[in-house]
Amino acid sequence: MLARKSIIPEEYVLARIAAENLRKPRVRDRLPKARFIAKSGACNLAHKNIREQGRFLQDIFTTLVDLKWRHTLVIFTMSFLCSWLLFAIMWWLVAFAHGDIYAYMEKSGTEKSGLESTVCVTNVRSFTSAFLFSIEVQVTIGFGGRMMTEECPLAITVLILQNIVGLIINAVMLGCIFMKTAQAHRRAETLIFSRHAVIAVRNGKLCFMFRVGDLRKSMIISASVRIQVVKKTTTPEGEVVPIHQLDIPVDNPIESNNIFLVAPLIICHVIDKRSPLYDISATDLANQDLEVIVILEGVVETTGITTQARTSYIAEEIQWGHRFVSIVTEEEGVYSVDYSKFGNTVKVAAPRCSARELDEKPSILIQTLQKSELSHQNSLRKRNSMRRNNSMRRNNSIRRNNSSLMVPKVQFMTPEGSQNTSES
Repeated sequence: MLARKSIIPEEYVLARIAAENLRKPRVRDRLPKARFIAKSGACNLAHKNIREQGRFLQDIFTTLVDLKWRHTLVIFTMSFLCSWLLFAIMWWLVAFAHGDIYAYMEKSGTEKSGLESTVCVTNVRSFTSAFLFSIEVQVTIGFGGRMMTEECPLAITVLILQNIVGLIINAVMLGCIFMKTAQAHRRAETLIFSRHAVIAVRNGKLCFMFRVGDLRKSMIISASVRIQVVKKTTTPEGEVVPIHQLDIPVDNPIESNNIFLVAPLIICHVIDKRSPLYDISATDLANQDLEVIVILEGVVETTGITTQARTSYIAEEIQWGHRFVSIVTEEEGVYSVDYSKFGNTVKVAAPRCSARELDEKPSILIQTLQKSELSHQNSLRKRNSMRRNNSMRRNNSIRRNNSSLMVPKVQFMTPEGSQNTSES
């Protein structure tokens, strides 16, 4: 509440409000970086201004499979309803052209029994009965109340046509639903990647590493991993390439480049001269606008369908100087995997320089390891000294408790003046 003008000058009040506003830190919300591939594997891409929409209808089956479930079910229901209504109209027109409807309207109840041999379809008196007969023909229910006769060749043609159309609709819609339920990306839901990637030293080289695992017991056959770096680059001619893709090799001792994904594996990429990460240091990593895309492909063992799982790591999700903890242990002759530690990492000694600087000056790695060893020894000494101090304090407290529990000596004075000492 502002003070009144008669008590505090207005200039002082305004100056104080301005000073308080300057003291308050203005924190702007940092916009998240746009990523090409989401963590779930979905492509973060929006298609706009597509003029040739008719191309999607040329491949109608793929379009139906790609639709959402609610749209597919609506199309599935409407295709049957429209076909039933269409052929119901045709059956009503056949009965109307042949005069069956007027014959049923003019004849009495006892005379209607003789019309069964002269009409095209028995008991088709209105559009409702024609609609019910259309459903019976296409679904092959056959209640027995309505049936064809030999009087109308046109009705036989309509019957053949409706059976063919019904079989086509059944084949297309059931095949579409089957393909939607057996899509390859459903299997990719149980292929998991670590939340973060790490950069650490392995075998004397800086390596980019991440962990991949399969939650199902059914295996992925011929599984292979590909890594790509996507970043914005500018050519010497000044052309800006917003999505420039670069393949980076995966360190795999197997010549076929396939992995045996029976347990979670740590996929390693050695940062060498061929790597796009060769000139990036730990301080430069935070300012890099790059995205590392990981693609895992393989064949599902149970269905034989090729599946693909994807994820990506931006600069904020790459931890420098960390290493994944071990999650595979042997218990009673069986290898056990603890998925609660799947993405856990520990901090390790790693040089903060780039891989290029590390190749030019190998002594940096030795100095880093020596410093890490010294710091580890110092931490062990501090830990041991703390343990000794705690044990000494514990012993002193035990001694004090024992001394307090000792029975004190009590002296009694007799009337003669002599002292008798006794212990209670």
